[in-house]
Amino acid sequence: MAVSTARKIVLISGASSGIGEATARLLAARGHHVVLGARRTERLKELTEDLHTAGHSAEYHPLDVTDAEQVRAFADAAYSKHGRIDVLINNAGVMPLSKLEALKLDEWNRMIDVNIRGVLHGIAAALPIMQTQHHGQIINVASIGAHAVSPTAAVYCATKFAAWAISEGLRQEVGGDIRVTTISPGVTESELAESISDPVGREEMRTYRRVAIPASSVSAAIAFAIDQPAGVDVSEIIVRPTASAA
Repeated sequence: MAVSTARKIVLISGASSGIGEATARLLAARGHHVVLGARRTERLKELTEDLHTAGHSAEYHPLDVTDAEQVRAFADAAYSKHGRIDVLINNAGVMPLSKLEALKLDEWNRMIDVNIRGVLHGIAAALPIMQTQHHGQIINVASIGAHAVSPTAAVYCATKFAAWAISEGLRQEVGGDIRVTTISPGVTESELAESISDPVGREEMRTYRRVAIPASSVSAAIAFAIDQPAGVDVSEIIVRPTASAA
């Protein structure tokens, strides 16, 4: 069965670096129009200019996924301008790892706000539009941590399991016209580790990341799921280093 080659309007949160940036570059190169969102607008501007220089189609908007109204405005602006939203990629995430005994409540709450509420805000903004237009795809970037818990990562893994569970529940509820995909990367080159303030968690992550795969490996999996025919829903892809035990 041939893959879909139609140009799509693709919204990406957390697009200023890592998996989000790699996905924006790949999808734009494949002819899709990418709508980029993140808090670091200077990076978004540079990325968008790079894509334009390469002859690709892109735009950007400031986006804090913890703000439901801002996420709704992000989706509404894309829909108003382009008349449709074909794909939403809920990619924004944070990973300040620490043992529970460190009692880093602020960091726990930040992970809950970004990794769980951010996904829900994206769904709340895009789902009504996709239901109205009778097509669409929501892609939630979870983690291998949604499937296996490790020391210092209990809260992070909990948030990513929540993202996985939300995806699966949504998939079962919408059916028919709307596809739902979960991408669960293993250790991947990104800036997430820089948010780790706990020295134990930071050192464990340095060891863990020695076999990290490039963000482009994850973006290729995302593109594969997007480019399948409308009747094919790739429900989940786990992408991890061959050398990784987890």
